[in-house]
Amino acid sequence: MNGRTAIEKIAARHAVGWTAEQPPRAGDFVTLRPRHVMTHDNTSAVIPKFRSIAGADASVLDPTQPVFAIDHDIQNHSAENLGKYAKIRAFAERQGIRFFPPGRGIAHQVMIEEGFVTPGSLVVGSDSHSNMYGGVAALGTPVVRTDAASLWATGTMWWTIPPQVRVTLKGSLRPGVTGKDVILTLCSHFSNGEVLNTAVEFAGDGIASLTIDDRLTIANMTTEWGALVGFFPFDASLRQWLDARADLFSHTTTPAFTRSDVSRWWNAHHELETDPDATFVREIELDLDTVSPHVCGPNSITRGVPASQLARQEIRIDKAYLMSCVNGRLPDLEAAAAVFAGGRRVAPHVKFYLAAASSDVQRAAEQNGTWQRLIDAGAIVLPSGCGACIGLGAGTLEAGEVGISATNRNFEGRMGSTEAACYLASPRIVAESAVRGFIASSGDGAIAVHATCTERSTTAAAPTPQQIINGFPRQISGRSLVVTADDLNTDGIYGKDVTYRDDLSIEQQAEHAMRNYDPSFRSLVRSGDVVVAGRNFGCGSSREQAATALLGCGIRFIVAASVSQTYQRNAFNNGLVVIECPELVDALRAPLSDSSARTAIGPSLRIDFVTSTIQLADRIFTFAPLNETAQRLIVAGGLESLTRFMLADRAPSNGSLRPTLEAQVASRSDARPLAEGVSA
Repeated sequence: MNGRTAIEKIAARHAVGWTAEQPPRAGDFVTLRPRHVMTHDNTSAVIPKFRSIAGADASVLDPTQPVFAIDHDIQNHSAENLGKYAKIRAFAERQGIRFFPPGRGIAHQVMIEEGFVTPGSLVVGSDSHSNMYGGVAALGTPVVRTDAASLWATGTMWWTIPPQVRVTLKGSLRPGVTGKDVILTLCSHFSNGEVLNTAVEFAGDGIASLTIDDRLTIANMTTEWGALVGFFPFDASLRQWLDARADLFSHTTTPAFTRSDVSRWWNAHHELETDPDATFVREIELDLDTVSPHVCGPNSITRGVPASQLARQEIRIDKAYLMSCVNGRLPDLEAAAAVFAGGRRVAPHVKFYLAAASSDVQRAAEQNGTWQRLIDAGAIVLPSGCGACIGLGAGTLEAGEVGISATNRNFEGRMGSTEAACYLASPRIVAESAVRGFIASSGDGAIAVHATCTERSTTAAAPTPQQIINGFPRQISGRSLVVTADDLNTDGIYGKDVTYRDDLSIEQQAEHAMRNYDPSFRSLVRSGDVVVAGRNFGCGSSREQAATALLGCGIRFIVAASVSQTYQRNAFNNGLVVIECPELVDALRAPLSDSSARTAIGPSLRIDFVTSTIQLADRIFTFAPLNETAQRLIVAGGLESLTRFMLADRAPSNGSLRPTLEAQVASRSDARPLAEGVSA
């Protein structure tokens, strides 16, 4: 038996029902008990789900497990939004849950600062950038709203341990090059799904040259790279950083951890190191000495070039942004402030927006003079929160404008108008561009990136006949509705302007489905269609409505070339089947290669869940079987209903689900049929 990776070992540490003799590995479906689960503004949507699951007056199973940190729409002072925040606070106070109000900071930064994330722990968040926790040797991964509600009720969650990819970093960064440049280089250099839906473990002697802030930045943006986890090992640099945090905590009444805790973790950390013979599906190697300041865009994380190359084009900018959970920490602010030395100021036609990742960061920047230097240079201060990064509040991009940002995501329409152009870069390049008025370089010349990717052979087992539980279809037939784009993100599927409206029913959400991607989608779709999508479908944020809006359109089945696992969680958690079959997608999209249509009506498909095949005319395509766990989620109508049944029918000894689930679901008046034309 091959050895195990650090990520597999941490998952095993938090797994329920696995023995030490046979620990879980990549590909295994596991039940995990995370140390913490973070929710932010979306807590308001999780609360009714929890009450639906556990009862109107139910108590959270373990009040120390959830953490609430409000950060997304904090510039919205409407009575409705303030009322929502008040309800979240009141719920937290009744339940005894830690609550961090608007202005304290971006949730991921707060989780790090407050000591909720420690080496070897499993910490999840209802936000796609929960990968960031891997920067301090924790297993961090996103969950979705329904997962969070189920966690409050049961303390556990389901997870499929992803395939493992190792990224070996060699050498060290040249002066002026940052962790942001590293991850932008990786995103643009390896942009063909090399790490999609995998767990990325960083290794190599180059890690020692990276600060903890660099590691947090890189881990955070493994999300944009397509990964579910971005993990850095526990080394001497991290130990020193943790000791410094412990010293800060020592002045509090109840310290999050002490130096003794750090010593204990350090003495045991070898138990969680990757074994020499651990299995990785892919090995990537990057020479840090060859990384230069990088810019990605417009409106794409995969189109990246050295800043010095783009600077020659003198692309005029209208707005610049220094903010976010990825690059709003003190070293980021200091790097930008250094650009404004000698009385340099923001160009007259540029608006330069500034927001710290947290109130602690802003306080530190104020104390050392960095904050005032940025203001004196012309920065426009925004509250500590997500804000413009997610297209909310002041400073968003207007139609026709060009922006350069130190944030983590530049999807079309993400930071404002779909008719704006957005580029991503490090704080230093953003500040330099703000001074010059166009995308600029800091004077560092580019050299050829030295990076390689090696595939490790894996043998896929042939599908075997799948057992089908009562209530789940053996076959379904439906008209295909072909989405012609790859990398269709959740902003395109369900826009940010309605994401934080909790008052919309699924049927009302359907009116907004695909609006940012293809306004004609609503006139084409009909109930019972099978949506056929491209590669990396549903990437981006963890918004649940990107799945439920399609349910509202009458869609119950999606076939994609590949799909974001976060989207897949949202789908199955709400009773929407998502399967991957790239060969079928290629076959359906080939005749559309010369078409400009974003959505096209295709031929009828027949999906057989017993044989795990899809029939298109006289051709047969295979997909990975849907096991009993996935079928139960669908039959129950999603995780919310399934958890409710589990709570009602859990046996005291082993928590097993009574076998009459299917009969109970069938008797429910609110049960939705899987599809028209289902053959049992």
